[in-house]
Amino acid sequence: MKNINRREFIQSLALGGVALGLPALTACTGYRHALIPRQNGDKPVVSIVSIKNGKIDYAVHHAIDLIGGIDHIAAGKQRILIKPNLVSPEPHDVTNPAVVKALVRLMKASGRDVSIGEGSAVGPPNFRPKIFGGVCRTKDVTQLNQIQQFVFDSLGYTDLGRTLKTPLINLHTGEMARIPLPGGFVYKELVVHRALADADLICSVPMMKTHGLATVTLGMKNMFGTFPGQVYGTVRSAVHRRASEVEPSGTASAIVDKVRANTPGLVVIDASTAMQGQGPSVHMGGQLIKTQLIIAGTNPLAADMVAANVMGFQPKEISTFVWAWKAGLTPLRLADIEIRGKKIEDVRRPFMRPMVVPWAAIRQYGPPC
Repeated sequence: MKNINRREFIQSLALGGVALGLPALTACTGYRHALIPRQNGDKPVVSIVSIKNGKIDYAVHHAIDLIGGIDHIAAGKQRILIKPNLVSPEPHDVTNPAVVKALVRLMKASGRDVSIGEGSAVGPPNFRPKIFGGVCRTKDVTQLNQIQQFVFDSLGYTDLGRTLKTPLINLHTGEMARIPLPGGFVYKELVVHRALADADLICSVPMMKTHGLATVTLGMKNMFGTFPGQVYGTVRSAVHRRASEVEPSGTASAIVDKVRANTPGLVVIDASTAMQGQGPSVHMGGQLIKTQLIIAGTNPLAADMVAANVMGFQPKEISTFVWAWKAGLTPLRLADIEIRGKKIEDVRRPFMRPMVVPWAAIRQYGPPC
């Protein structure tokens, strides 16, 4: 089977975006499904590396080297988009900037064009403590731009981007593209930011956390933040609502649709500090724990399965994994994954579990702003 890059398989056709009120909306025919059944009996490889003496950059580099090195991972790929988890301006809830910085430097040293993209859920002006849940939803472009800039500024990413000469992309607003999704659980077509459609490699960099809807939020769940707010709203209430018509979590099925449309070719899980209990936010009751790990892989499902097991969860407990298997994604078992570096049993630390509730129980969360 011939290897193709994202630009080769996503062919753009001019379409009007008037119905959605989107600027320069185009369509992409087809999508890259990277999570195909493995060939020739090869197992997906996932690395687990301990962070020692606070040297996060060394741990990130070592984790990448163990799965083949950046030149191998990004062979034939020039444009890389890094997607951290910057759900809010709260530094305890998000990816450690040191992990992102290490990846940017590594990728730039290999000659790649790198950008950082995010569509944060929470930040002024949609954070309002006096309403239920403290968050309102909006599709207003001006507000979405204000939210994202505030988050980038508050978490130090504006300075990081300037220092490393790396563009920051607000995935909520701007030029969009349509990606057809044959066989999608929730959507038959997704609207995504043009930067995602044009990237040769998407690198998902989540913080290891528990989650009240998805049980865990890792590399695949992190892609939920790429649903553009100008189409789906800031807290993705429209996505949750539609997905809840398919399955109770209102989350897992939509995650799998998103991962199939924009498959991360690299997942680097920031477990320098993790979150247990009622994640994904300290504000919601999540508790921080020092885990001092980096977990990396080129198969998002494999990387997430390993990370979840480190957290004390069996793969079948995670609704996102179950729906990924329904879509035909692999691997199916931990035994189907080659783990390099630390052994799971040597670093496993059972997390305090979240109280998982169906989306219908909190469907009023995020009233209009």
